[in-house]
Amino acid sequence: MVRREKSNYIIQAVAHALDVLEQFHTDAELGVTELSKRLTLHKNNVFRILATLESRGYIEQNRSTENYRLGTKCLQLGQTYIQHMGLLQQAKPVLCEVVQSCRETAYVTVMRQGKVVPVDMVEPDQAVRIVSHIGESLPLHCTAAGKVHLAFETREDARRVLLDSLQTHTEQTITDRTLLEAQLNEVAQKGYALENGEHLADVRTLAVPIRDYTRTVVGSLAVSGPAYRIGLERLEQELVPLAIQAGKELSSRLGHPIS
Repeated sequence: MVRREKSNYIIQAVAHALDVLEQFHTDAELGVTELSKRLTLHKNNVFRILATLESRGYIEQNRSTENYRLGTKCLQLGQTYIQHMGLLQQAKPVLCEVVQSCRETAYVTVMRQGKVVPVDMVEPDQAVRIVSHIGESLPLHCTAAGKVHLAFETREDARRVLLDSLQTHTEQTITDRTLLEAQLNEVAQKGYALENGEHLADVRTLAVPIRDYTRTVVGSLAVSGPAYRIGLERLEQELVPLAIQAGKELSSRLGHPIS
């Protein structure tokens, strides 16, 4: 029996419905006309998709503007996804311990579709603190968490593809592939990655890998704060040992053997 590619089974109407939902990733509210223009779909088709999604709770209409926004069912699905991830079930107490120790932001990321995505975070009780938005897709090459995934998780051939285009985010962003490859080799040797204002100016972050019982890197644990509070001496003497120990603890909770 010849197996067909999954792309041959795609239902166009379902694909269009998902296209509509994904437009709300960057916009809180959208109208039928705007969605029709973006997706090059007839207004009537867009309206029918919205009506169907609204009937199931995935979309709701703002009666004052007549525009549409995401419904509570999207939030429920997202929460269910988070709860079902064993990584997150084990990560929260470790993140809390890290934040209690250093009073800087700590978060856990996973790699999805060539981006690094924060999936849980604990903030410190500081007036000035770094906030990482849960579910936001972040670049790999200029974030500490992204470098961890590139150094430990990504195959060499995949890494080459991901590093073909290195976008500039700040004056500190490394856009030379050779320099970045050298830095990733250093990350693999040291066991942690650093980010020094490369994605967000004046922000310093370090990240360590998280491994499961198969010894596979399944995520990263990062500690982030304003650069004026995280000097190089504090980074090396306090935060790096703290993050490495937290990474080992979380990995142990996921069944990774303690070395």
